[in-house]
Amino acid sequence: MAIRNPLVWTWEQVRLAAVTVEEAGHGDRVVPERLVVRRIGLADIRFALAKGLEDFNADPTHYLFLCALYPLVGLIMARLISGYGIVPLLFPLVSGFALIGPIAAVGIYEMSRRREAGEEVSWTDAFRVLQSPVIWEVVKLAAMFAAIFILWVLAADLLYRVTLGPDQPQSAGGFLHDVFTTGPGWALLIVGNALGFLFALLTLVLGTVCFQAVLDHQVSAEIAIRTSIRAAWLNPGPIAAWGLTVAVILAIGSIPILLGLAVAFPVLSHASWHLYRRLVTV
Repeated sequence: MAIRNPLVWTWEQVRLAAVTVEEAGHGDRVVPERLVVRRIGLADIRFALAKGLEDFNADPTHYLFLCALYPLVGLIMARLISGYGIVPLLFPLVSGFALIGPIAAVGIYEMSRRREAGEEVSWTDAFRVLQSPVIWEVVKLAAMFAAIFILWVLAADLLYRVTLGPDQPQSAGGFLHDVFTTGPGWALLIVGNALGFLFALLTLVLGTVCFQAVLDHQVSAEIAIRTSIRAAWLNPGPIAAWGLTVAVILAIGSIPILLGLAVAFPVLSHASWHLYRRLVTV
């Protein structure tokens, strides 16, 4: 079988998606008005992580193309920092990956769904989301998480200007010196982390199962969001433990220059799908 150019293949999928969405609008489909949320425990989180690693190990080469983006972004960030002096935004940008993680994971959720159904899986299946009849619900959710990410970066920039700004630091070393040895620097550190925690909490509550619910049951974005909020409400301890687990693994995977995310991200994405299976039913 001939190997096709990934860029050409992706463009064809986008074109076919438009046709699929148009055809889907003429079909009748019955979707649940409400999804049932179960109570889970820490054992379910361990199960989801084990299954996520199992899915990844099934064929790690599937992710070489999909996840090469993250180290590339890390290199671009390193160049920006050295050339254009945006050191204060390094941490907000890197940590912000967790806020848009649910968007980037959508394709891997589809791969998990197909593997769960016993179908053949390749890296190209990640792009079959573009042909989903609920693609516009996916777009709505993606727009929401993108907006949260943008608000986080803007808030972080404003906080820097209020504390250590408005001038940019001359070097990374100078910035770290100001952060850890001055009153305004400690204010930036403490308030910034508290603010980041609130943004991360918001993303966790809204995004634990929303994309999975849309892809799996073809519900609206609104129903999916309500389901995710209800899952967090009924399982505050396990969901908090899951969020902490994700944060720790992403932090480790970000060193150095996001290289580890090529493994950490797909494992967590597959695990998120299996955690969703433990949480939600019709």
